[in-house]
Amino acid sequence: MIPVLIGVTLLIFAITQLFDPYMRASLYIRDPRQAKNIEGIIRKYGLDQPVYIQYFRWLDQVLHGNLGWSQSIHMPVLDALLTHFPATAELALYAAPLTIIIGITLGKLAAVKKDTAIDHATRIMAIIGWSLPSFWLGIMLLAIFYGGLGIFSPGRLSTWAENLVLSGKFKVYTGLYTIDAILNLNGAVLLDALSHLVLPVTTLVIINMALLMRIMRSSMLEQLNKTYVIAARARGLKWKTVIDKHATRNALISVVTISGLLTAGMLSGMVITETVFEFKGIGYWAAHAATQLDIPAVLGFALFAGMVFVIANLIVDILYAYIDPRIRLG
Repeated sequence: MIPVLIGVTLLIFAITQLFDPYMRASLYIRDPRQAKNIEGIIRKYGLDQPVYIQYFRWLDQVLHGNLGWSQSIHMPVLDALLTHFPATAELALYAAPLTIIIGITLGKLAAVKKDTAIDHATRIMAIIGWSLPSFWLGIMLLAIFYGGLGIFSPGRLSTWAENLVLSGKFKVYTGLYTIDAILNLNGAVLLDALSHLVLPVTTLVIINMALLMRIMRSSMLEQLNKTYVIAARARGLKWKTVIDKHATRNALISVVTISGLLTAGMLSGMVITETVFEFKGIGYWAAHAATQLDIPAVLGFALFAGMVFVIANLIVDILYAYIDPRIRLG
């Protein structure tokens, strides 16, 4: 994992080299008055030094948590990431498990019921779900439920609940409002936070489960046609046992890979979904920073997303050994 992470930092650093030293110096300007001493900033951070020296100095700053200053929200990039991550994590907490469970279940059912009405229906669902643009689906859900029915409003909380959280009477433990509401024993805030999660989670589940359904169906069909399934049936094992204990477990290998990538994608910020629903997570912040030409924020977001995907791939590799007995760690 370490060489891959180094590769990620090299790639992002290479992107910064597309800008001249004066633009790169904006990474460290916190006050407009500092711009008058731009030459001093360039010398201080070695932006006029050879590229390899610049890389090691930049990497040292990154390892110490200095990702630059976000001009769009006037705080260090690392603080901005930590501030917005709970919203993204809360979306992923509900969307990822639902996506994986529903996708695997429907894909498995379609394979077992191949060429039946159930199989055709799930395949149509998968094609439609995968074809829908997330921004269009999000807007349609808002138009129907919020615009038409007046329920499931955008944002993370209603105004009254947000005021309660900011008042100090509501203790914030994690930044995930549903979890914090439980810890505060506040059912009203819990229900309000859950109602604001319904539409963005629904959007993410509909679009992402389509891919898992198709992959699970294909993997399951491949396993059901293998000789060990025929041999298990010949030994008198029940069909349900063969499906659940043998075929499904082997079919999960490819599904786990995609599930890990989907979860990493959610944790690294769902730019379109968060923007449509004004769910102010990392994706929402990154989109806002990009429109403001906030270079340090965009680079910090890219570095964070790269690290999330690398860690997710490591976790997926470890899970292989527990799903498939033919694979061993070490």
